[in-house]
Amino acid sequence: MALDYASDFSMSRQAMKAELLDAETELRLAYAWRDDRDEQALHRLITAYMRLAISMAAKFKRYGAPMNDLIQEAGLGLMKAADKFDPDRGVRFSTYAVWWIKASIQDYVMRNWSMVRTGSTSSQKSLFFNMRRVQARLEREAATEGQELDRHQLHQMIATEIGVPLRDVEMMEGRLSGSDFSLNAVQSSDEDGREWIDALEDERTQAAEEVEFNHDTEQLREWLLTAMKSLNDRERFIVRERKLREPARTLESLGNELGLSKERVRQLEAAAFGKMRKNLEAQSREVQHFIA
Repeated sequence: MALDYASDFSMSRQAMKAELLDAETELRLAYAWRDDRDEQALHRLITAYMRLAISMAAKFKRYGAPMNDLIQEAGLGLMKAADKFDPDRGVRFSTYAVWWIKASIQDYVMRNWSMVRTGSTSSQKSLFFNMRRVQARLEREAATEGQELDRHQLHQMIATEIGVPLRDVEMMEGRLSGSDFSLNAVQSSDEDGREWIDALEDERTQAAEEVEFNHDTEQLREWLLTAMKSLNDRERFIVRERKLREPARTLESLGNELGLSKERVRQLEAAAFGKMRKNLEAQSREVQHFIA
């Protein structure tokens, strides 16, 4: 931590010593980078406004991210701003760069807040950075007026205030209400030192379920084979080519091979399925009678 502080202080001190650019110099450097890709001009532009990036990074320290990382993200945002800045628009670079610096820092904070992605839409980002502040103000105003807001009322007022859907407010409330916990942490109530991961349900197929599934599959296979034996050779050929082959044969191709019309092949297929259905129903009744 002490090293981080020293590094932060050193970077801040170097940034404070950087030159202050007047509008004319700033414009000349911006043109040199945009038109000639002059890296020295880019370096001067970035260095001059690094103090702005560090100042903005400091505002996000309360989110728990290391200051060095925040400064690096702010620097990345500053470089993106320099790369996309159009000096012909008549806007000062510092004004343009503020948006890019802030966006870069906010994206970093949201990515590292939790292992679960906190959100990426504009409404989710607005909620993440403003929800607690707006909530505190609404609660203070309600208390001043002698009102007591329930959870739903408060969420609805926050959604209206920030201009986002109510469902986003409810989702963000859950995300901000707690931090990540390791599944390898020991349960406090467990005397044997069992970890939380040991309490998770095993999603693999259980032995009893696998045995039952294999038994049912084999039984179904035997029934289908018996049903197929009730068909004549031509019917078995049509069923096999239409239902047991990948890709399935078309009625037209089977008709050409058998010397039949497409409609006649369809009729034979329907008749074969009818025979198989009756055979399967008969086998099912025999099984039920045996069980009873």
